[in-house]
Amino acid sequence: MQDPNQQYNYGGGYPPQGGGYPPQGGYGGGPPQGGYPPYGQGGGQPYPAGPYGQDPYGQGPPPGAYAPQPGFVQPPTPSGYGAYDDPEGQPKNFSFDDQSIRRGFIRKVYIILMGQLMVTFGAVALFVYHNGTKVFVEQHRWLVWVALGVLIVTMLCMACCEGVRRQTPTNFIFLGIFTIAQSFLLGVTATRYAPTEVLMALGITAAVCLALTIFAMQTKIDFTMMGGILLACMVVFMIFGIVAIFFKGKIITLVYASFGALLFSVYLVYDTQLMMGGDHKYSISPEEYIFAALNLYLDIVNIFIYILTIIGASRD
Repeated sequence: MQDPNQQYNYGGGYPPQGGGYPPQGGYGGGPPQGGYPPYGQGGGQPYPAGPYGQDPYGQGPPPGAYAPQPGFVQPPTPSGYGAYDDPEGQPKNFSFDDQSIRRGFIRKVYIILMGQLMVTFGAVALFVYHNGTKVFVEQHRWLVWVALGVLIVTMLCMACCEGVRRQTPTNFIFLGIFTIAQSFLLGVTATRYAPTEVLMALGITAAVCLALTIFAMQTKIDFTMMGGILLACMVVFMIFGIVAIFFKGKIITLVYASFGALLFSVYLVYDTQLMMGGDHKYSISPEEYIFAALNLYLDIVNIFIYILTIIGASRD
């Protein structure tokens, strides 16, 4: 395709000057000797009339500029130094995709959670099926109070101190200590029940948690807006537990355990949707993977404890 500006190309330099500059007039700009030839005898054509103001002789370019030549195509002006236009007209974005970050965050949370659950239920199996472990715990009751103190301290540190739960490897160390303490206490609790009851509670807990997780991922109901309601229910549940200490009985134990299992089941849906993000109103930061794993772990452990309590109360 021929360049429309080719007729104005002089080989990369200025147009030929005819062997030098013409002799100058009195003011340095006079015409050559004899004057210019008139139009029609080899002289130049007048500039086309247009919106520009003309000089007294009716021809000449506008003041301070050259008139455009016929056939000349103005080259496009770039939008900036070193800029280029995307042929698709879309802005280039080199930042990470939010969905890919969220998927990586969810994957990391569930890997940590699986590790915690394996340690916990491995400890439960050890306490339930190994008689030597039961005897050791009965002879060293003080270990229960030590584990309870370690559990409370590590949980408060991770919940209240942002640097503890975000800084690696401090967050994994605290989470590991918390998981070991919780596993020890849960194993001691499980020794009060028969092995078949523990296995039944474990199976029911696994089925309930799997169903609730699938429900939380598929439902259009936004449970993340129910944080205030869940907090109020938790306060009522704690007061109910204090009352149940002084008024013991099978009925009140079943009601209390059923209320606890239901409450933490809703909390599992709530924490799962917080972790997922997406279209939900509230979501947890991808940097809080330790905190998200801790929330899900506590939900599952509490569901297991209250289902085990219901089975044990039904037996009695």
